[in-house]
Amino acid sequence: MFLPSLRRLDHGIFTTSFLDTARSPRSESPETVMANQTRTDTLVVEAPDHYFREVSSWVFFFEEALMTYGCVFRAGRWWHEPDYRAIEPKVKAVWIPAVPHLIVGEVKQWAASNNVDAVDIPGYWIEKKGVDLPINARPQAGEKVLYALHGGGYAAMSAHPDDLTSNISRGILKHVGPFLVRAFQVEYRNSKPANQTPSNPFPAALLDAIAGYNYLIQEVGFAPEDIIVEGDSAGGNLALALARYLLDNQGRTDITIPRAPAALILNSPWVDLGPEPSDSSSSIYTNKDTDYLYLAGPGYTFLTGNFFGNLGYSAGYTNRYISPASQSPCMGPISFKGFPRTFISSGGAEVLRDQIRVLRDRMEDDLGSNLKYTEASDAWHDFLAFPEVEPERSEVLHLIADWLQSGL
Repeated sequence: MFLPSLRRLDHGIFTTSFLDTARSPRSESPETVMANQTRTDTLVVEAPDHYFREVSSWVFFFEEALMTYGCVFRAGRWWHEPDYRAIEPKVKAVWIPAVPHLIVGEVKQWAASNNVDAVDIPGYWIEKKGVDLPINARPQAGEKVLYALHGGGYAAMSAHPDDLTSNISRGILKHVGPFLVRAFQVEYRNSKPANQTPSNPFPAALLDAIAGYNYLIQEVGFAPEDIIVEGDSAGGNLALALARYLLDNQGRTDITIPRAPAALILNSPWVDLGPEPSDSSSSIYTNKDTDYLYLAGPGYTFLTGNFFGNLGYSAGYTNRYISPASQSPCMGPISFKGFPRTFISSGGAEVLRDQIRVLRDRMEDDLGSNLKYTEASDAWHDFLAFPEVEPERSEVLHLIADWLQSGL
């Protein structure tokens, strides 16, 4: 499982290769699993004409990269399909126990409506270069941990360390000081069409994120105040939903819900899953030529419909857990009071830019100086996952490192 490699055949035509890695079956004990076979697939894609347009500050490589990622994404193929029912190979991996007893309130009701149960899922450890800790190693004095939730539209990508989105965890670990030496990534369930079983609609991913958070506290021994939750794209949406769930359910008499984490890092978060904007000036449309992501048309409707499940499309503009940046008049008041200090990064050239700005404004109203926002003017969606996007990527990673250090 790796970044697709591009070979151009003619103007607008290229091939891209994917490596599929074999998976290990469910195991009860934590272990490092080795691959036993590989398979390479090739996909031929015709590039839309607009992938040959440029942002003036981009060098040629950025144009090529944008074409690669965009065409593969729109062809519906991103590496191999992650599987929450199996541990991926060659890495430090654990099985995270399900926590049905921690699922309460509205989320429990939504889970029942969508026939979603709590299940065991894999989790993967990533460490700072040169660090090699035992799985489940107890935290050292002063140690923090990065709890990373990957992006992928709640439909693709993986927590496996070979996945593209793991570049974000590695980048943060590289730039942050010795208090942060490892990241934990949870293989939450991706949603699928209703005719596939299980289809894993909302709130399946949230149940899994709660389980991973509880694992860090109960199994590894981190205090909530030492956990930094990071999420990119859909993972940013999930990080916000996790924090909201933990805060909404404090003070219950029937169950003790873990406290909220020390901080949130949201990179290009997807925070409005409602209908396509009617305003043609929205960045969903104006930035479609400078981003590989395109969230409009039948594909977008299909994607969100799979996620909403039996809750229906109205969930995209009425549910604060799903669309905290929705501007629909049907959405009730959305508060971020009590949320952890939060860092948000976005790209000025990405299609989600405008909804991320709405989130920024709402969080700033409630968090004040505990909200930090940065926008890399020419960067596309989720640019921290792409080592090629420099100097923007390193600049934002340095900002994150400084921001984390300032909060200690």
